[in-house]
Amino acid sequence: MIINCIIIEDEPLAMERIKSFVLKVPFLNLLQCFDNGIEAIGFTQTKKTDLLFLDIQMDGFTGIQLLESLTKRPQVIITTAFDKYALKGFDLNVCDYLLKPFTFERFMQAVTKVYDQLLHVENADSKNFIFVKTEYRLEKINLNEVLYIEGMRDYRCIHLNGRKIMTLQTFNEFEQELPSKQFCRVHKSFIVALDKIENIERDRIRIATELIPISDTFREGFYKIIR
Repeated sequence: MIINCIIIEDEPLAMERIKSFVLKVPFLNLLQCFDNGIEAIGFTQTKKTDLLFLDIQMDGFTGIQLLESLTKRPQVIITTAFDKYALKGFDLNVCDYLLKPFTFERFMQAVTKVYDQLLHVENADSKNFIFVKTEYRLEKINLNEVLYIEGMRDYRCIHLNGRKIMTLQTFNEFEQELPSKQFCRVHKSFIVALDKIENIERDRIRIATELIPISDTFREGFYKIIR
């Protein structure tokens, strides 16, 4: 598996160092380098990008702002000289956080983690079932039976044909587990099965008897997928 990546870094020396690391790794394919986030966003909207090496403290448009503006995020490895953004970075579900100056060995730990995660997602796309923990057992879920998944406080409710299953599994865990070609996050509280959508009107999805809202955060990514 080849991982297509870009570097977003406004310090020339730091960019060259990260670039030299990337070029040493056989499974990384460097598409482009950017010294600002605005150009990088435009690039990721037109070119398939699997991984961002992202500096945080940049003039004008910070790395955090860039992450918050992306509706469908690639994997992200933050590269920064400041540790104060670590918590915010992990809130935004980044894969790793590298503090400058970092070694090639530490860099390899981060990109290997990304490789493993993407390989897991790739394998998930061929699945037709998953297991979820509910109460004291693991319940097998046939994916062709899933209508949608709904957030209910600390729980997620999996709506199936004729039954419901409650679990503490998080939406992030579901997004890692479910095939991306079959399921899509459309709201902070909903993941829908694309093949179960009956119609869409005024940013509301009808599945069976339910109307599910599409939020601003996920609208662009959802419509891009269904088109």
